[in-house]
Amino acid sequence: MTAVLQVLALVGFPGLVLFAARHVRPLAWVGPVVVCYGFGILLGNLPGWSPDVKLSLTVSEAAVPLAIPLLLFSTDVPRWSRLARPTLVSFALACVSAMVGAAGVGWLLKDGSDEWWKMSGMLVGVYTGGTANMNAVGLALRVREETLILLNTADIVVGAVYLLFLVTVAQRVALVFLRPFANPSGWVDGGEASETSGPLGPRARGMALALGLAAGLVGVSVGASWLALGGLEPPVVLLLLTSLSLAASFVPAVRRLPGSYALGDYALLVFCVAVGTLADASRLRDTGAFVFLFCAGVVLASVVLHFALAALFRIDADTALITSTATIFGPPFIGPVARALGNRELVVSGLTTGLMGYAVGTYLGLAVAWWLRP
Repeated sequence: MTAVLQVLALVGFPGLVLFAARHVRPLAWVGPVVVCYGFGILLGNLPGWSPDVKLSLTVSEAAVPLAIPLLLFSTDVPRWSRLARPTLVSFALACVSAMVGAAGVGWLLKDGSDEWWKMSGMLVGVYTGGTANMNAVGLALRVREETLILLNTADIVVGAVYLLFLVTVAQRVALVFLRPFANPSGWVDGGEASETSGPLGPRARGMALALGLAAGLVGVSVGASWLALGGLEPPVVLLLLTSLSLAASFVPAVRRLPGSYALGDYALLVFCVAVGTLADASRLRDTGAFVFLFCAGVVLASVVLHFALAALFRIDADTALITSTATIFGPPFIGPVARALGNRELVVSGLTTGLMGYAVGTYLGLAVAWWLRP
């Protein structure tokens, strides 16, 4: 019964938020992403009730693959291509910033152990790629199991704080010293009415077709990963899924499916609630002070340096924020942050650079670690 209630909360709450946001102005100002994320955190830390972590993980891992094609079906690829150059420049600046930040913090906080330089390399891996890159660097450098566990925990705690910043005030802060994005398309293509109003029958059929096609592309991507690699490899699945979804967007009938973007938007909010329940406050007590300070220092140094370089290279605020999300969090968090920024054009940019981060993260992490090695 508890599991049923948890699923109802994860899947049903975003619908209540979207409905309420149309009628309650303060809720609309805060934004559905922040409300859903906050509700998830509250749900995950209620006294006397502990959510099923595996269930939340399952829901979050199912929501993202479904959201990606639903968001990308209506993509205008030629329109997006003009964003390629600033996106790649900002991604490169984010990678350089992570490398410099991790190396600098490592030198400042190094202790007498043989782990600090390994930690720097692992944090470069996760803050240019993802958790898989961090663990790969750790295994390659034979880091102690205790350090690996503590660093993963610290990354979750620090990441939750930075994610909350991204979906709340980050855009306003960035616009103080970065130029605005030129002509953003907004979050819903063609206006709110085109996605959420109109005759119920055609819209329902369009949403059903979009959901079926999205599920089919997820199945093909997962199946291809199993056939080619003998297992489920998330970076490969996401790469195939993104490519197939963009290819489908060239078909006019697919690009015009009513309601597909609204469904993808809903899946993102489900993901936000599910991820919020995983933010267990007790983890902060379990993290070693040195490791937590090390991780927080690297994130702060990397982000500050990235935005300073973005200002120097005249990168706009939204592009800097989405590439920061891509490197520090990876593809699954692109949608929620793009929604919080109110700019749907950034979804493809974020997914592309997030996948590139998976490809280079391990190499960059090992390079920094070996350079710092005493």
